[in-house]
Amino acid sequence: MNLSLFLIVTCILVILSVIIYLLTPRSYESSETVANSYDEWTEDGILEFYWGEHIHLGHYGSPPQPKDFLQAKADFVHEMVKWGGLDTLPQGTTILDVGCGIGGSSRILAKDYEFSVTGVTISPQQVKRAQELTPENVTAQFQVDDALALSFPDNSFDVVWSIEAGPHMEDKQKYAQEMMRVLKPGGILVVADWNQRDDRQQPLNGWEKVLMRQLLDQWSHPAFSSIEGFSEKIAATGWVEGEVRTADWTKETLPSWLDSIWQGVIRPQGMIKFGVSGIIKSLREVPTLLLMRIGFGTGLCRFGMFRAVKSHSVTALAENSTSKSLTR
Repeated sequence: MNLSLFLIVTCILVILSVIIYLLTPRSYESSETVANSYDEWTEDGILEFYWGEHIHLGHYGSPPQPKDFLQAKADFVHEMVKWGGLDTLPQGTTILDVGCGIGGSSRILAKDYEFSVTGVTISPQQVKRAQELTPENVTAQFQVDDALALSFPDNSFDVVWSIEAGPHMEDKQKYAQEMMRVLKPGGILVVADWNQRDDRQQPLNGWEKVLMRQLLDQWSHPAFSSIEGFSEKIAATGWVEGEVRTADWTKETLPSWLDSIWQGVIRPQGMIKFGVSGIIKSLREVPTLLLMRIGFGTGLCRFGMFRAVKSHSVTALAENSTSKSLTR
């Protein structure tokens, strides 16, 4: 295909994607909306075909370097393990993966580090697919569970791990509370999430509010927290020893957005595999991916990393929360 024809085809596809995007509005309604969305993407297999087993962004190094799309996603898990200090933990360490998707990260944690991993997601289809993809000799198990009302007792896990699940949580304080509740004293919480700029320091302007509304509606997000705001919520659980450690990985993950679109260009076999409906569904996501790139590229959005250690001492707030969980 010569350059002029390539540009014409690209322009047509972009125009089609925008039209489909405008004709099929979305909005967050409830956690059921989130579960249904992930069930659909898992059943048709489109997301797995293009994104592999890791339904999260990739890590491209610091400074970012060109990298294979799927390798960058696997690398993200290893970088998060290192950043969280989990690479020093012994074999058999128990980990709860909150918002595990189809289990890509859980399997790396189990296979490469020999941790014992439990993955939870609100999507039954994701649990089913995660189980299908996990060999019997890998110590990773999966179940349907609600991150805002985890079914596990207090002090159950050595590590609680979560990647890009927070934006789906309507109650961010409860999300932090539940993760810290099921963590053992001395255990580590490590979270990676999409965040927005702290609007207490710099309020969103007119175009930023419009863009943020689209980012929230298109992928079933009730709200983004800021890095500063969510770290405060973790601390407010009353279980944190010392300070909550944070980092901004926006630069390291930024190439993921355009790389996601590029996968559809360099892997046209997906158009044959998934047919007309699959093509339409894939094209519909292109504008959102571009808007995400704009949001993260302009500083409206940030990729936040969070690490906290659960205290061995229990505050009054923690005691109150524990008593509620026992009577639930």
